[in-house]
Amino acid sequence: MTRQRRQFDASFKLEVVRMVKDQGLSVGEVCRTMELGETAVRRWLAQYDSELAGGAGIGKPLTPEQQRIRQLEAENRQLREDNSILKKAFSLLCTRAQVSYRVVTHLQEKAVSVSSACRVLGVSRAGYYADRRALPGAPKLRQRAHVKAAFAASGASYGSRRLMHAVRAQGIKIGRQRVRTVMQEAGLRATWKRKFVATTDSKHDQPVAKNVLDRQFDVPQANRAWVSDITYIRTAQGWLYLAVVLDLYSRKVVGWAMAPAMPTALIMSALEMALQQRRPARGLVLHSDRGSQYASAEYQAMLARHGIVCSMSRKGNCWDNSPMERFFLNLKMERVWQRRYANHAEARRDITQYIVGFYNPVRLHSTLGYVSPAAYEAKPEAKQPISLSEKT
Repeated sequence: MTRQRRQFDASFKLEVVRMVKDQGLSVGEVCRTMELGETAVRRWLAQYDSELAGGAGIGKPLTPEQQRIRQLEAENRQLREDNSILKKAFSLLCTRAQVSYRVVTHLQEKAVSVSSACRVLGVSRAGYYADRRALPGAPKLRQRAHVKAAFAASGASYGSRRLMHAVRAQGIKIGRQRVRTVMQEAGLRATWKRKFVATTDSKHDQPVAKNVLDRQFDVPQANRAWVSDITYIRTAQGWLYLAVVLDLYSRKVVGWAMAPAMPTALIMSALEMALQQRRPARGLVLHSDRGSQYASAEYQAMLARHGIVCSMSRKGNCWDNSPMERFFLNLKMERVWQRRYANHAEARRDITQYIVGFYNPVRLHSTLGYVSPAAYEAKPEAKQPISLSEKT
């Protein structure tokens, strides 16, 4: 039987490198603890050193965001080194003992016995073993590494529940309380704040459609019911507006468009992308609010050409389109409110990366049983059919 090759993401590799660089563990210790191959770990260390030296490392060149992260890590590492010097000045004897214990561990890898190494270095075996017992055990080290890697991979957005499912997906047994403990010890906390600004105007004289969807958000098949809306993104250059189309079956973003204004053309561009990607059959229900853009003659004509049934929320009722509202909240919590965009182009790139690189293929969705939208569509779970009455 062929053994399946293990796959590790960049966040996990970085966490393993930090165990060697920052925590003083040897490569052999890390490999035994994390059940990794020594060749792979040394390759990750070499890549890390190459990137710090200014090279692109093994693989793709660093992005501007990765370069900023590397710069911050270098500054943090310098601060830790400066702090270490001060600690050595005040507790030299303790530091010497700790260094000696690490040397003993390294010498064990060279087939030197503990008693011989301790005798030569002038430390007691009892002190060495007491120091080793104080370190976390292998299972806890593995759990901590995977939790920190999953948190970093989520863009520092996952709470304890999603982190638990993300770590379990890596084959690590862990409970939510243990995840919380690791988060507290490592200072990991997802913070966000709510903001709201109206983006559509429902005070108009154009005809509005009935609420065909009627909050039937649990849809049994793809391309049966979509939702759409517009939100705003703050940049130093001014507002950038984002229109999105979401498939209710998998909560996958199937179309989006951005512009510095929000005319009808913005929502039509997002819908055109969704139609090109998904090619839905006639009879698709597309729900939105009562904004003037969605009630416009141009938009309604586009729906009619493709045989799409228009559905609109009741006046002033945001709960009628809650899946779309929730996506926008997630986007802002997990990405937009953690950034300060210098201009529209930077915001476009970052939001597109969030949708294409994180939300659709990676982000765990509680409604889908903690799998990503792409994974849910690849291996759909059985769902009870729910009819969408076409109240035209």
